[in-house]
Amino acid sequence: MTRRDPIALGRMVLVALLLASPTGVVLAVLAAQQRVGLLWAALVWLGVVLILAMLVRSHLVRLAGLAGWIRSLALGGEPGPPPGRDDPTLGGIVAAVGGLRRMSAQRAAELTSVARWNEGLLDGLPDPLLLLDPARRVVRDNKAARLLFGRGLVGRDISLVLRHPAVLEAIDAVLAGAGAQECEFTQPVPVERVFLARVGRPEGQAPEGASAMLTLHDLTDLKRIERMRADFVANASHELRTPLAAVAGFIDTLRGPARDDEEARDRFLAIMAEQAQRMSRLIADLLSLSRIELNEHTAPSERVDLGRLLIGAAEALRPLAEARGMRVELSLDPGLAPMLGQPDELTQLFQNLIDNAIKYGRADSAITVSAAPAGPEDLPAAAAALKAGPVLRVAVRDQGDGIAREHLPRLTERFYRVDTAGSRRMGGTGLGLAIVKHIVNRHRGVMTIDSVVGQGSTFTVWLPAAGR
Repeated sequence: MTRRDPIALGRMVLVALLLASPTGVVLAVLAAQQRVGLLWAALVWLGVVLILAMLVRSHLVRLAGLAGWIRSLALGGEPGPPPGRDDPTLGGIVAAVGGLRRMSAQRAAELTSVARWNEGLLDGLPDPLLLLDPARRVVRDNKAARLLFGRGLVGRDISLVLRHPAVLEAIDAVLAGAGAQECEFTQPVPVERVFLARVGRPEGQAPEGASAMLTLHDLTDLKRIERMRADFVANASHELRTPLAAVAGFIDTLRGPARDDEEARDRFLAIMAEQAQRMSRLIADLLSLSRIELNEHTAPSERVDLGRLLIGAAEALRPLAEARGMRVELSLDPGLAPMLGQPDELTQLFQNLIDNAIKYGRADSAITVSAAPAGPEDLPAAAAALKAGPVLRVAVRDQGDGIAREHLPRLTERFYRVDTAGSRRMGGTGLGLAIVKHIVNRHRGVMTIDSVVGQGSTFTVWLPAAGR
C-alpha cells in the first residue's frame, strides 16, 4: 500500500476512524460535562486517530504482502519465505496456508504419478488405441497407434488418420449414441495388414472430453495362417503329384516286370531317389515361404553387417560354382553401412540369387556380386518410397542366356518357370525367387530385374540402411 493508492488510503482512514470512535464518544461526553476542554478533547481524539491509522497501515501492509505471496503460490510460483510468519496475528494464517500448500503439492505429485502410470499403461497395450472427441478429433493415443500411424496424431481428424469407410461409419454411430461397433478392414501399405476395429464409449469421466474409444486388433497373423494353410495344401498337392506318380510307377515296375532285372532296378532306384530329393526340397521351400509370409508384416530390427553376410553367402556357394568352372567375384564398397534385418533370411535371399546365377549362367563365366550405398538419384521408380533415407544396393549379375522381357514381370510368381524342363533338371522348385520377393518385402525393400537375351541377367535388391 502506498500514498498513491487512494482506495487503500481511504480504507485505512475509515478503519482508523471506526476504531477511534469509542474514544471520540468518551471525549465528547467529558467535554459536554466540561471536565476537559473541547480543544483538548479534539486534539486527543486526532492523536488517537493518527496512532490507529499508523497501526492499521502497518497491519494492512503485512496483509497485502501475505496476499501477494498467496497469489504467487496459487499461480505456481516460488515466492520465497512467507511474510508475517513471526507476527503473532498472521502466524496462524501463514501456518494454515503452508499446510494447504504442502497438501496441494502432495496431491499434485500423486495426480502426476497416476497420470504417468495411466500413460504408461496405455503405451504398454499391444493394440493401437485412440480416444476421440465429439468432433472426431484424436485427443489421446498410445505407443502402438503412433507406431502404426506415425506421430502427431493428437488434434487431427480421424478421417485424416484412418480412411476406411466402415470404420468411420462405426465411429459416427457411436458418437451419435449407438452401442459398441465392430468391423474388419485391410490396410494395404506399407505391407498388407488386417485389423478388427472396435469402437465404444469410454466408461466414467474420460480425459480431455473423449467421447469414443477406437481400438485395433491385428488379425494379420490369423488371416495369413488361414491363407498359408490353403496355399500349402493346394501347392503341395499340385507339385507333388508328378514326382509321386513317377515313384509309384517305378515301384509297380520293380514289383512286376523288373523284379529280377538288376540293371533296371538300379536305374529306377536312382530316379526314385532323385524324385524323393526333389519332393524334400519342395516341401522345405514351401515351409520356408510360409514362415517368411507369416512374419512379412513385421519389419526386422536386428543390426546386420551386410558386407560380412554377403561374403558368407558367396563362400558357401563357391564349391558349387567351381564345379561348373565359374567364379564368384565380390565388389563391396568399404563404406557399406549396417542395416536392420534378419540375418538368416538375408542369407537365404542372397544365396538364392547366387544359386540361380550359378544354375543359369554359362559354364566358365563369372558371377559378380556388388554392394554399395545408393543415392536418391540412383533409385529406380519402383523404389521411390526408399528416398526418405539411406539405401543399400546389392546386385547379382550372371553371364547366362538372359531372359526375354515378357517373362520378367512373372519371375517372382510361385512355380513360374521360363524353362520348366531345364529348371526341374537343375533341381529347381520354382519357389526360389518367390522366397526372395517376400524376404525383400519384409525388409521394406525393392527388387528389380534387368536382363538382355544372350548377355545375362542382373538381379538388384534395394534395402533401407540402418538409421532411417
